[in-house]
Amino acid sequence: MRNFLIIFGWLSILSLSAQEKTVSKVWVADNGDGTYTNPILHSDYSDPDVVRVEDDYYMTASSFTCSPSLPILHSKDLVNWELVNYALPKQVPLEVFDKPQHGNGVWAPCIRYHKDEYYIYYPDPDFGIYMIKTKDPKGAWSEPVLVKGGKGLIDPTPLWDDDGKVYLAYAFAGSRAGIKSLLVVCSMNAEGTKTNDDEVIIIDGHKEESTIEGPKFYKRNGYYYIFAPAGGVPTGWQTILRSKSVFGPYEKKKVLHQGNTDINGPHQGAWVTTQTGEDWFFHFQDIDAYGRIVHLQPMTWENDWPVMGVDQNNDGIGEPVATFKKPNVGKTYPIVTPPDSDEFNAPKKGLQWQWHANPKVYYGFPTSLGHFTMYCRPKPDNSKNLHDVPNLLLQKFPAEEFTATTKITFNARHDNEEVGFLIMGLDYSYIRLKQEEGSLYLSHVICKDADKNKAESETDKTKINTNTIYFRVKVSKGGICEFFYSLNNKKFKSIGTPFTAREGKWIGAKIGYLALREGVIHDAGSLDIDWIRFTK
Repeated sequence: MRNFLIIFGWLSILSLSAQEKTVSKVWVADNGDGTYTNPILHSDYSDPDVVRVEDDYYMTASSFTCSPSLPILHSKDLVNWELVNYALPKQVPLEVFDKPQHGNGVWAPCIRYHKDEYYIYYPDPDFGIYMIKTKDPKGAWSEPVLVKGGKGLIDPTPLWDDDGKVYLAYAFAGSRAGIKSLLVVCSMNAEGTKTNDDEVIIIDGHKEESTIEGPKFYKRNGYYYIFAPAGGVPTGWQTILRSKSVFGPYEKKKVLHQGNTDINGPHQGAWVTTQTGEDWFFHFQDIDAYGRIVHLQPMTWENDWPVMGVDQNNDGIGEPVATFKKPNVGKTYPIVTPPDSDEFNAPKKGLQWQWHANPKVYYGFPTSLGHFTMYCRPKPDNSKNLHDVPNLLLQKFPAEEFTATTKITFNARHDNEEVGFLIMGLDYSYIRLKQEEGSLYLSHVICKDADKNKAESETDKTKINTNTIYFRVKVSKGGICEFFYSLNNKKFKSIGTPFTAREGKWIGAKIGYLALREGVIHDAGSLDIDWIRFTK
């Protein structure tokens, strides 16, 4: 027995190590021939920002209500990315984010490296601009410091100037600030922990750059640059501002737009220079239920102006590329992607999983027994649906088309406990397994306009005589979802009607699990998730 436990322990460690390097079966951007295909991440990594430190690239992105927050992705070649950490285990104030805050929370962050430390400045539109830092992006990050309090302050980006002065550029959310389409720059203290309340308007975009936001602050060849998207998320473009003085005046130029491509937006992102001197630009594209997916564009400089993408229609403005030669980083690296499938064999929750609010310890636990266990928790009072449920264990859609199959065991202990395999958004649908009068019933559930507290509808209710079952959802182009179940993982039977996935509030649709019950007593049933596997 002792030898068995030792072997099992080593297998768990090896499994955990294997989780760190994964290759998706449903989306790989690296074509294996020296080229890549956009998007480099077909997942909802909204508002991406990237920094290079020697031979390593680190990306972070918005999280909104999802927790843990501020994902940290790592790459060696700008195309192949692995998910390695979260910089913010829980959002603050804790008492606020213990409940879902749809559309609130962590908005567009900025990641930077200065004097051997990594910094992330991120906005919470209801509280202000925060900063966290670390010496190891794969390790623990500091507690958030409120750099500038106030409603509607968004999209911060710092700049450490050559003379030691520190500046911060940011934008405004009209929904909170009452002003928008403005970018401002202010100075900060030397530590970058407090602004000096000396803001200067850099641009008022109402006339020609409507909804200008998402600034990224850089300096090159004596020019101060602010890269900023304008025109709105689905229909906008990239504007570049430049000046010889940090506070302006700035001149501007449009450098990237949709043109005659099918890449709408293209919205805010990041400029990086490789160790071989190449320049590249990251941005996102909003595609509704699939969220804000990440693209990589080649970039050059002409007359101290950046040129992004390829000017395909000869209008003097770049357009996004679909396929292009991979960046030259001096070496060739293996293909890797963020994880999607999970065997739950390691005693650690996979990094692909997030909750819909700050997690509580009793929501669920990884085990060394080959499964993840969730416990049935009560819905919030007066809730007709899942919109305000915090203990939803979910991950991002990993591709445009995929099939996800999962094996679960429902250990019901009381009537009106239920578990489900879920596609979550403003509309949602799931396969439900529920105990009623001592028996288990299978059904299909759909809810439209969950954010408006609309009730669920249930169909295909069937009594079932096993508590271990296989669920499957097939997602086709356009986010069309079809649900199936099986008793033996061989013959699958359709259940319910096709459902069209819908985005959440500023996030894409997500896939995962629920475990709920009515009321709170001294005990609760549980859901054992054996595995989930994504295939084409």
